[in-house]
Parts: sequence; structure tokens; C-alpha cells
Amino acid sequence: MPLTGFEGEIAALSAACLWAIASVVYGRLGERIPPLQLNLIKGIVAIAFLLLTIFISGELFPSIAPVPLSLILLSGVVGIGLGDTVFFASINTFGPRRALLMGTLAPPMTAIAAVIFLQERLNISAWCGILLTILGVAWVVTERTPDTNNNFTTHLWQGIGLGVLAAMANAAGAVFSRAAFTHTSISPLWAALLRLSAGVLILIIWVSLDFLQKLGKEQRDRVTGYWQSSRVILAIFFAAFCGTYLGIWLQQVALKLTTAGVASTLLQTSPVFIIPIAIWLGEKVTWRAIAGVIMAIAGIGMLFYLK
Repeated sequence: MPLTGFEGEIAALSAACLWAIASVVYGRLGERIPPLQLNLIKGIVAIAFLLLTIFISGELFPSIAPVPLSLILLSGVVGIGLGDTVFFASINTFGPRRALLMGTLAPPMTAIAAVIFLQERLNISAWCGILLTILGVAWVVTERTPDTNNNFTTHLWQGIGLGVLAAMANAAGAVFSRAAFTHTSISPLWAALLRLSAGVLILIIWVSLDFLQKLGKEQRDRVTGYWQSSRVILAIFFAAFCGTYLGIWLQQVALKLTTAGVASTLLQTSPVFIIPIAIWLGEKVTWRAIAGVIMAIAGIGMLFYLK
């Protein structure tokens, strides 16, 4: 039955909004939980929600060929295992608003990688879109505000490095995921579960190795002490439900039900949604910051719609 509405577009915008909300919560959690452990915890919680949903819906495990299955799993390892961990680290470095804006670099990186490795060609409008996105991001992240501390330059370069690495990982994850959908009819729900499972598996190995290095009792207590706070636990469940469970599910719906260009553009609108949240939380948001966000997202639109 052909789709006549805008299910994919609505799913993409909903995912972007949920990611904005979750990023603010993760920013507060990052003050107490290291990025690696936070990523593992939210992944486990989201998997539990997905398994419960699959059990209730009665959706059986799909028949999937080895190649698309491998692509989905690889997407989870790169995009969730590595990408989300680095993203949490970038939030801790210079806040959720700038960290989310750095994520808009993922689509231009994907396009440039396709030019280099797949010999795809981009016209002048697409290159202008890439340039506009980069300029918009640079204009915002380099802005000094009255509350800027003396370590602004150090935090700036650390945040940029982490943000670029997160964008690269998420771009690679999205490419693998879209490639898998071209070779299989797997449902978005199962795709989200498989991606998360692969990401969590690599994180368990990563966290285990990291934990073995922290042999002192004081260090172990510092690693696990956050479980004593019910507010922290509640915040983790809320952020994992919104940003990971619903967010990734809706992302897969968008990639399946609309074109890659439309989905990629709308999925990167989180910086727009986080602006009113930041204002509500008392953060000063300048017109320069708003203009930079609009520039970055307009550049993504040019990249996909005019190429």
C-alpha cells in the first residue's frame, strides 16, 4: 500500500526533537557519569524497551541475508558504540547546544566521502551547501559569550575535535544503515534493536577493559556510585527512552519511509529544537547562534535538494 502522507518526515523531525531533549539531560548526567559508561547504560535501557515492544507487538525475527545484517551491525558498532561515546564527551566539553550543532557536519562528511571513495560527483550547489554548513557551525562554536571562561580556547579545540569525530562516526553509521535498507525489508524496530545490540556489545568489551584498569576501591566506588541516586537513575531511563529507544526507532522509520536526502536533512534539525530549550533553562542564546544554526541546516538542504 503506497504511502500518501509525510510519515518519514514527521518521524525524522520527531527524532530530532527527542535528541535535543535527551542531549540536555545527558549533559547533566555527564557531570556525574563518564561518557563510556553513560553510553553503555542508555544502550542497555533502550534495548530493554525495544525487546518489550517487540514482545508486545509479536513481530518475529526477520529473515535477513548476511550482507545487510553485517551492515546493520557495523552501523551500530561505529555509530552507537564509538559515535555516541564521543558525542557525550563533546557535550561535557562545550555543552549540548554546540555538540548538537557539530552533528550537522555528518551529512557533508558523508557527501565528501562518497566523492573520494565512490567517485560520486557533486555540482556547485552541493559544494556551496557544504561550505554554508561548515561556516554556520564555525560561526556558532567560535562565539565568545560573557560567561566564557579563561580556558575557552582549550575547550574549543577539544570540543571541535570530539564533535568532528562524532560526526564522522555517525555519518559512517548512517551510510551503513541506509545501505542495509537497500538490500533488505527489515522493519525499523528490528533494525534499531540490532544496531543497539552491536553497539552495546562493543561497549561492554570497552568498559570491561577500562574497569580492569581501575583496581583501586576508591576509583571503583567513583565509577559505580551514581547508582545510589534515584534522580540519576530516573534521568537515565528518561533520556534513554526518549533519545535512544524512540529516537533511533524513529530514525530508522525516517530512513525507510522517505528519501535519504530528506531524512538526513530533517534528522539534523536538533540544534533548532534545542534553542528554545536552552532559553527556557536560562542560557543566553544570541542572534548569531540562531543565524549560525539556520545557516548550517540550510546548507544541508542545499547539499541534498540541489545536487
